[in-house]
Amino acid sequence: METRPRKVDVQPYSRSWADSFQEEKQLLAAVFGESAPIHHIGSTSIPGMSAKPIIDILAEADNAGIFDEAAPKLQGWGYTAKGENGIPGRRYFVRFTEAGERLVHLHGYPKGHPEIGRHLLFRDYLRKHPEEADLYSRTKLVAARKYPYDIESYIKEKDPVVKLLDEKALAWHLQNEGKEQDLI
Repeated sequence: METRPRKVDVQPYSRSWADSFQEEKQLLAAVFGESAPIHHIGSTSIPGMSAKPIIDILAEADNAGIFDEAAPKLQGWGYTAKGENGIPGRRYFVRFTEAGERLVHLHGYPKGHPEIGRHLLFRDYLRKHPEEADLYSRTKLVAARKYPYDIESYIKEKDPVVKLLDEKALAWHLQNEGKEQDLI
């Protein structure tokens, strides 16, 4: 659990983030089994992108109750349940290191929730468009320098670029619908 102001620490891409995701995925698969597809999302899932070194994971399940039932086991592994945390239908968990640093953000959604497609499309768009990933990286670095201990202002500062990239990702998806391309 965090006991001091949260530092906004945006770092250059690290290949270790993919390995960390795979380790966490195995741990989560032991809890959810085959019933919950588990995806690496967020900036740490995009090769070459600068990011806060926190692994964002999206898990899907038939219903949100699966995540509620798993909460005690997840808590035993260092996760803290945060409920919906501002997004109706989501179950949000944060895993902390022993030193109290954020390690993982787990976003649990019931299958069909609109945030699932948005997250996966955003990730896939940035993976296929490195120039857009670079724009987002630069935006995050500027925001982190401007607001090193103010996560809310950091998020607000980068929000216009996130919205622009969300729009571009959707347009890209619609333009490529039906083509032989793995979009989501």
